[in-house]
Amino acid sequence: MAFDSLTDKLQNVFKNLRSKGKLTEDDVKAALREVKLALLEADVNFRVVKQFVKDVQERAIGQDVMNGLNPGQMVIKIVNEEMVKLMGSETTELAYRPGQQITIVMMCGLQGAGKTTTTAKLAGKMKLKGKNPLLVACDVYRPAAVEQLKVNGEKQGVEVFSMGTGHSPVDIAKAAVEHANKNGNHVVILDTAGRLHVDETMMEELKAIKEQVDVAQTLLVVDAMTGQDAVNVASTFEEEIGIDGVMLTKLDGDTRGGAALSIRAVTGKPILFAGMGEKLSDLEQFYPERMASRILGMGDVLTLIEKAQDSIDEEKARDMEKRFKKAEFSFDDYLESMNQMKKLGGLSSVLSMMPGVNASQLGDIESAMDDKKMRRIEGIIYSMTPQERANPNILNPSRKQRIAKGAGVDIAEVNRLVKQFEQARKMMKQMPNMMGKRGRGRKGMFKFPF
Repeated sequence: MAFDSLTDKLQNVFKNLRSKGKLTEDDVKAALREVKLALLEADVNFRVVKQFVKDVQERAIGQDVMNGLNPGQMVIKIVNEEMVKLMGSETTELAYRPGQQITIVMMCGLQGAGKTTTTAKLAGKMKLKGKNPLLVACDVYRPAAVEQLKVNGEKQGVEVFSMGTGHSPVDIAKAAVEHANKNGNHVVILDTAGRLHVDETMMEELKAIKEQVDVAQTLLVVDAMTGQDAVNVASTFEEEIGIDGVMLTKLDGDTRGGAALSIRAVTGKPILFAGMGEKLSDLEQFYPERMASRILGMGDVLTLIEKAQDSIDEEKARDMEKRFKKAEFSFDDYLESMNQMKKLGGLSSVLSMMPGVNASQLGDIESAMDDKKMRRIEGIIYSMTPQERANPNILNPSRKQRIAKGAGVDIAEVNRLVKQFEQARKMMKQMPNMMGKRGRGRKGMFKFPF
């Protein structure tokens, strides 16, 4: 995630604080100097960092904290609370017009920020909530943008309104609203044109749209990887046309992520959603308290639970649980568990939301479970017959040789997978006894065959 480096540095600071039985004022100030440096390196706005450290210090250097039973933990709690406050304290929902009124949402931003894809992602989110959105292609300068919106809209099962590139964005927006009125669309989402940089023509065009159609929400899409530039862009758009919220993209990238910690404080506008991947489903509502928890290495179990509820087939999960208990786990079940994990973004994505897992550990997991290894495992299993997948006991040397040839791997890889699979099944048979012994005998812990 964007904050991996920041998380590691903050965890080191907190580790030092926890190791001290009693804190002095100098201890707190030294720790906050390290926090300040970590935030600046993460590209958080300097003025924001200065105010943040000041607020934490004022609260941390007090009698209740310094003389408390666990002063280090209290300081960490204060840092967490101030970070949540920095990003907005409360989650901001997208505001819809009441009743049957159409809510017009205008998406804007610079070219390359991922605006068109994010627009389609947002439409998909709305559809899941029972809305009937209409996507509108208002970028008349890039035919590819119109086509991209159509393709993504189709994938999301959302209608796309387009008049091609021969009409003005204002005329397209007005015609789209008429179309929505006739066809019962609850929301109209305008995908406007982006530019390589902020210019007067862009702003005039956006102002003209807002004058001609009743825009309820103006959302700015910014690239988290651009750091301070993202904050500057947000400030300019707010001054020129007025925005109601921000949508961050590429927050899953290898970037410093300072924009997420700066935008609310600098512009006063909330972050509504965060793009956490390239898939059309990879859009998360932005929860300040959950993001602060992730940044401080405390995990984000609530988001993980929500993703699981949205992605995992409960009936299949219950059936698999029964198989686990009976130790009837087959290679077909293993494939299904791999697919379920993919829907959650992969094991590294899941572990990134678990408390206490740091960036270096995730790096080890990702290197051990790269896409090539995952595809090789799938290739081996798909090279088996249905009978072999259901009953691995019939896998003799000649069958394994055929499977290796079909998967394009060495027979040693097939043997390794089968051996580790058998170890897993033995582990499942022992599971009830292990639970009864309260965790004794951990040497037999299951190792994923990656």
